[in-house]
Amino acid sequence: MQRYCQLQGIIVGQVIYGDYSAKTFNRPAWQSMLSAFKKKSAATPNYVLFTKWDRFSRNAADAYQMINLLRSYAVEPQAIEQPLDLTLPENKMMLAFYLAAPEVENDRRALNVFHGMRRAKKEGRWMATAPIGYTNKSYEDGRKYIAVNEPMATIMRESFEEIAAGKYSIEQIWKKARREGLTCTRNNSGI
Repeated sequence: MQRYCQLQGIIVGQVIYGDYSAKTFNRPAWQSMLSAFKKKSAATPNYVLFTKWDRFSRNAADAYQMINLLRSYAVEPQAIEQPLDLTLPENKMMLAFYLAAPEVENDRRALNVFHGMRRAKKEGRWMATAPIGYTNKSYEDGRKYIAVNEPMATIMRESFEEIAAGKYSIEQIWKKARREGLTCTRNNSGI
């Protein structure tokens, strides 16, 4: 970025680093920058530069709103690897593509994850950290499964049998499980 600015004769007023997703503009460094623009200091820049439009935003609607907000501060957003002169009507079509493509990619990825998790559940695969009393394992070929983890499994099974019998309070059952060696917190145990 700095080399680009040097080659283009752009004076860099400030470099902002943000290690947040471009799904929203609720990013600390971005919000701090906007606050500075609102104050209308004499050092308000002419440009906000970033590498690509998908680093600016991965939500087209939010991106258009932010572009309008930046322009109200007389600041022009610009992607150095996908430069667009937004005063040209034809470039608005390219902007629409640059902004829509990452959003579509996110939506596709989310749909793939949803369907993958659904398929795994149908196949009987556990999709999270193994519950207390079990442990996550992998076969030599990389397929994953959960295995019984003794003595925790016995402690948990007995605790739930006692809950079902209704003879003792939950607190009494919890204390007994702790004495027998249950090491998780009560919230994690399910008791």
